Amino acid sequence: FMFCCLKQTSYNYKCGFCFHTAKTSFVLPLEEAKRGLAMLKEAGMEKINFSGGEPFLQDRGEFVGKLVQFCKQELELPSVSIVSNGSLIRKLWFEKYGEYLDILAISCDSFDEDVNVLIGRRQGKKNHVENLHKLRQWCREYAVAFKINSVINRFNVEEDMNEQIKALNPVRWKVFQCLLIEGENSGEDALREAEKFVISDEDFDRFLDRHKDVSCLVPESNQKMRDSYLILDEYMRFLNCRNGRKEPSKSILDVGVEAAIKFSGFDEKMFLKRGGKYVWSKADMKLDW
Repeated sequence: FMFCCLKQTSYNYKCGFCFHTAKTSFVLPLEEAKRGLAMLKEAGMEKINFSGGEPFLQDRGEFVGKLVQFCKQELELPSVSIVSNGSLIRKLWFEKYGEYLDILAISCDSFDEDVNVLIGRRQGKKNHVENLHKLRQWCREYAVAFKINSVINRFNVEEDMNEQIKALNPVRWKVFQCLLIEGENSGEDALREAEKFVISDEDFDRFLDRHKDVSCLVPESNQKMRDSYLILDEYMRFLNCRNGRKEPSKSILDVGVEAAIKFSGFDEKMFLKRGGKYVWSKADMKLDW
């Protein structure tokens, strides 16, 4: 396998459709996390993506920073990326760890601050859109490829984002259809109720058609998303989403990568079909920073 996504559970935004909700506040000790990452590299991993929750919550970003540095410097992975809401990232972090990070993806679902508040992408009085532009500039300064992730839902499906996305000029704009995961953002045990955010396939297609001239747009429907990611939780267990909920394997730290990955439900064909393999090392991007 080529690509793995490592989740952390803590979060500071309350996005109504979040499908990785905090059921525990467990954080793997740093050395154990490094051991697991080394095992994944040995098994063939080329790209690691740290996501959440919010990865910058733990030790003010030091925990994820040390893992990013380890993956690039010690493991020499071709691509190391982070998905963040951007609210806790400081310039000092870029100064310390920016050289080891290939891609920073910032989640932004709307360029209307009122819509962001409705969705839950807000903390205190911080303006999410203003912060996005600040992070875009820091990525230029520290040679980190900039990416935007947007979840299309009932509150933003009619929005026209062409002008703003073109101005920010990300290397990729991942556009996700709001996804229901039983026990996470849907069902009796869920910490979120995302049903009110859900849109139809036709609604999603209309949004994509409105933005068809944005060359960096990469769409991900529910069908493409569900089985095309290798996701590890905070205990380094693969999460199988095939049955509409997250079913964990045993931890790779206990049984090894080969034994655990059999229970991941990973669909490599769908991974390739959705464009999962792309130029993902900043050394190969030839970007004008």
